[in-house]
Amino acid sequence: MAGTTRCSIRGSNAPGLALPCLLLLLLLAGAGVSNGQLQVGFYSKSCPDAESTVASVVRQSGSADPTILPALIRLQFHDCFVRGCDGSVLIKGGGNNNNNAEVDNGKHQGLRGLEIIEGAKTQLEAQCPGVVSCADIVVLAARDAVAFTGGPSFDVPTGRLDGKVSNLRDADALPDVHDGIDALRSKFRANGLDEKDLVLLTAAHTVGTTACFFLQDRLYNFPLPGGGRGSDPTIPPGFLSELKARCAPGDFNTRLALDRGSENVFDTSILRNIRNGFAVIGTDAALYNDTATVDVVDSYSGLLSNFFGPYFRQDFADAMVRMGSVGVVTGSKQGEVRKVCSKFN
Repeated sequence: MAGTTRCSIRGSNAPGLALPCLLLLLLLAGAGVSNGQLQVGFYSKSCPDAESTVASVVRQSGSADPTILPALIRLQFHDCFVRGCDGSVLIKGGGNNNNNAEVDNGKHQGLRGLEIIEGAKTQLEAQCPGVVSCADIVVLAARDAVAFTGGPSFDVPTGRLDGKVSNLRDADALPDVHDGIDALRSKFRANGLDEKDLVLLTAAHTVGTTACFFLQDRLYNFPLPGGGRGSDPTIPPGFLSELKARCAPGDFNTRLALDRGSENVFDTSILRNIRNGFAVIGTDAALYNDTATVDVVDSYSGLLSNFFGPYFRQDFADAMVRMGSVGVVTGSKQGEVRKVCSKFN
């Protein structure tokens, strides 16, 4: 497929069924592209340089530290899966009613990129005070991070408001590295996302690394079928030795690629690794433990899918847009446009 994706018709992978991009964009403009009250180009009049400003900040940050790009993709996931895409994960120093903030939950361990969002917000406040929400900046930054890692370029609807609540326990709903496939499917369904979305969004692990902290139980404290604990028996012996050589018992800080052998390239290698037993973390491996997700993984793992579909890059972009529309706040009573992303107005 072409290197970037600018337009598509969801549910149609056959090239013959796609409208030319220019025609599609004209149709969308006439229809007022929206998801609820979200709209592509929402800031085109109120803050014309909003999207380019966010892209510039992300590009500069990624040039200085390429590891921040996968972190920004992860940041959107962590925001949208807790109370929806409302910027609640950005709040620091206590949440509503003096409760601990959402970001303090252990499930956000290792979360990075909050300062990038704040940096973009500072520039936007200078350009267009009180206009661009932090929640939208998170989604735009993730979109740009995908493109800057070699993934597809795509449009995202904007117009979210920032939420007014950030509570520690709300983040308990996040997927966990110990979750099996049933738990993962349930958590995705709770956000209106299906098995295909689960596979596609997990495939964001095509870029980035993880800490040995998240492998310790899988390598050394995994519950065994016959009782006792040891290593996950589904890990191929050679790969298990490789992982143990990188992550010794008690080593929480060493980092290793999530997509073995292709950690710097946005591609479908992560899905082939999952299919072949080389998933690094347990939740990735779990995708090959259920018929529905196995079928999705296999559909993108074959070489012919690049020519005849399904088209991974386009479908990944569509899944990111769907996730970015989860639980959005658009009513002024429930939301606001923060002046500073890390605290309520």
